[in-house]
Amino acid sequence: MKNLMYRLFVALMLLSVLVTACAQPTAEPQTATEAPTEEVAEVEPTEAPAAEPTEAASEPAMEELPMVDPAAVTGDIVSAGSSTVFPLAEAVAAQFEDEGYTGNLTIDSIGSGAGLERFCVTGETDIANASRAIKDSEVESCRAIGREPLEFRVGTDALAVVVSAENDFVTDLTFEQLAAIFSGTAATWADVDPSFPAEAIQLFSPGTDSGTFDYFVEEIFDEDPTGIQNAPGIQLSEDDNVLVQGVLGSPYAIAYFGYAYYQE
Repeated sequence: MKNLMYRLFVALMLLSVLVTACAQPTAEPQTATEAPTEEVAEVEPTEAPAAEPTEAASEPAMEELPMVDPAAVTGDIVSAGSSTVFPLAEAVAAQFEDEGYTGNLTIDSIGSGAGLERFCVTGETDIANASRAIKDSEVESCRAIGREPLEFRVGTDALAVVVSAENDFVTDLTFEQLAAIFSGTAATWADVDPSFPAEAIQLFSPGTDSGTFDYFVEEIFDEDPTGIQNAPGIQLSEDDNVLVQGVLGSPYAIAYFGYAYYQE
């Protein structure tokens, strides 16, 4: 993706945190040291007054994990979740292997919600990556299968709304215009602004399991996903690369995804 030019006209800040499962009293002590930490992200806007992150009514425990020697860790590690956190997860995994881990390390990019479902409902994974905070219902699901989730902030990312470099008419958009675009209320670019061409808008969005989708809906649609879910012709995907290719394919396309994919 290097040297590809997009027009970046909205950037919303994402606060990233790590989440891991605390060993239950009946678990072997080694369990806590063999599983790596997990990533979950929560978000705040940059263009609106900063809001306090929503806290779960029953918060997961916040604890510092013991130091781990990667060379001493045995068994395989399975991680799944956010495509936004995926590049960071890959970098952490590579460092873990460089420092001596010799097992199999799997990272699936399937969306924040799906990743937390695998972690908290089916218990299939050791790590759940997400680009939002863990929800009350997910904490309860984790506890129901004997897992106490631990949440850790790991950094700050941004959500980028982009159009193709071939788009020579969009320089900035308001939140109201974004709502009209991604709900399908504006069918053509001329519906957004009379000075824009009367060409159909092509919409690309993360899927409904995505934490990026959740944040966009929260900020642009006041937490009501109905409009964007019912937008005519919108293409949803948990794979950010699909969204990138969609924008590359047409000067009339628009999408949003993690800033890392814009930067690459």
